[in-house]
Amino acid sequence: MYREEILKKYEPSLDNILYILHDLQDNNPQHYISKEDIEVCANFLNIPYSYVHGVVTFYSMFSLKPRGRYIIRLCESPPCHLMGSESLLEYLKKKLNVKIGETTKDGMFTLELTSCLGICGVAPAMMINDEMVGNLTPERIDAILEERRQTS
Repeated sequence: MYREEILKKYEPSLDNILYILHDLQDNNPQHYISKEDIEVCANFLNIPYSYVHGVVTFYSMFSLKPRGRYIIRLCESPPCHLMGSESLLEYLKKKLNVKIGETTKDGMFTLELTSCLGICGVAPAMMINDEMVGNLTPERIDAILEERRQTS
């Protein structure tokens, strides 16, 4: 099971909780932290389940519900907003037929918002899983989504 392999990489120290949780989420095909993941982490670190759950719910990069293969995080910072991210959000919602926080019916894409991605010079921007993409237009979004669909 992937959980045991992940835990072997870490010392059972509270200092490693974020690394362990990121690793668990990244290795889950649905990109989320399950109840079993929280249990395994809590037992490994010898801390209460509620403590691990609190950490997971505090940080926005963790999710307690299954997500798509590709997580699209559209930046909503002021520079991106000024450069048109609000209209791109509406475009993405229509294109994917989802609301913020939802996953497409085919399980491919989850749409989320995020604060500054730190690439304001190429605003508006988004992140797809771990890849940053800037200078967004509806046409560029179409090409990116199509590329992801073809590589799946």
